[in-house]
Amino acid sequence: MAKERDIDRGSSVFGEIRRLARTSGAVGGIAARLAGSRIGIRTDKTAHAEDLRAVLGGLKGPLMKVAQLLSTIPDALPEEYAQELAHLQANAPAMGWSFVRRRMSAELGPEWEKRYASFDREAAAAASLGQVHRARLHDGREVAAKLQYPDMISTVEADLRQLRVAMALYHRLDSAIQSDEVYKELAERLREELDYGREASHLRLYRNMLAGQPRISIPEPIEDLSTSRLLTMTWLDGRSLQSYVDSNPSMEERNDTARALFNAWYLPFYRFGVIHGDPHLGNFQVRPDNGLNLFDFGAIRIFRPAFVQGVIDLHQAIERNDDDQAYHAYQSWGFTNLTRETMEVLNEWARFIYEPLLQDRVRQIQESDDPAFGRTVAERVHAGLQRTGGVKPPREFVLIDRSAVGLGSVFLRLKARLNWHRLYHEMVEGFDKQQLAERQAAALVEARVPAPIATPA
Repeated sequence: MAKERDIDRGSSVFGEIRRLARTSGAVGGIAARLAGSRIGIRTDKTAHAEDLRAVLGGLKGPLMKVAQLLSTIPDALPEEYAQELAHLQANAPAMGWSFVRRRMSAELGPEWEKRYASFDREAAAAASLGQVHRARLHDGREVAAKLQYPDMISTVEADLRQLRVAMALYHRLDSAIQSDEVYKELAERLREELDYGREASHLRLYRNMLAGQPRISIPEPIEDLSTSRLLTMTWLDGRSLQSYVDSNPSMEERNDTARALFNAWYLPFYRFGVIHGDPHLGNFQVRPDNGLNLFDFGAIRIFRPAFVQGVIDLHQAIERNDDDQAYHAYQSWGFTNLTRETMEVLNEWARFIYEPLLQDRVRQIQESDDPAFGRTVAERVHAGLQRTGGVKPPREFVLIDRSAVGLGSVFLRLKARLNWHRLYHEMVEGFDKQQLAERQAAALVEARVPAPIATPA
């Protein structure tokens, strides 16, 4: 057993060296190509973007997850890279049974198999930070055992160093968006995702917040079979969203699913100041009754009540064309030193995001037939920010924007037709910042959610 651990450690060291070499090479290649394009040298960014996807797609670590996130944030990366990174899949090849045995022994002790009635040797799913095995408890409950890969702390830190280099380089070449706070937000969320004890508390939190929503299911953590690197939780049956869409459900069924998805994301936000930071297609399933199973609670963002108030205030400002209220809303979000000209540019993006909520009628989330409509708007906003001196997005902006864009793409895929205006107004009716603060504090205590991890300077 000791010999096996030594082999694992040795493999890990050499794996880390290979990782650093590969990601450093990718970042260096981007540097050369971007710098060349700025001084007039022709470069094939599309070809290099494909190489970058191949490099990142072969990694087991969180840089793949970061790449997926950045690919959905307009102009966080050049378009060629964003398009290629958008193809990355969350699933990766699973580790074998000998690995699983060693890792489970490290978490639950050498007699760990006796604590389950059965435990599937083949992984049901494998992703960037760990893999999931289906198992059965002695009381008959079906569960999912989510097991983290070894040495993920050092892996995350290595990947974050490469991410910092890549983002700093891009900012030197294109200063429309200052990414300092974006990096800090991504780094903090990734570090938190490594703590499966924290994720278990997030499961409890969401089960409490959505207890009155029978169309939304959240796994229940099994505390005596969980550690900081192993999370055992109840198994939920469902099918992927793409499989559901391919089955050609009726419009009523599509709308039911879209409504459940809207509530799953925005009821916790507007009533508790909490949001699931990763609306990736792999993080939810459609139940047989068209309800939702919601998964992967590592990247959960808890917001200041003043920020939630600012989101509501900005919607009102866009609806009323009230520049003073819009300026105040951006300030409450954490935007600083905004000129009125820069604010007008930001308002164009806000109008794009809020547009479905402004019309009191049944409609699709986006009515333009142009599949590149959102990208076109983002490019105009990007050019405007360059013209007006750039902007430094606050940390809290990152995941709320990610959720709006990510969920919008899912609603488009569903082809749902709902009155988004009424859904939103029903959600925020009677909003009170002080009441949200009290509900949030009580919910966090009840779920035993630890304090956020501070990002090192």
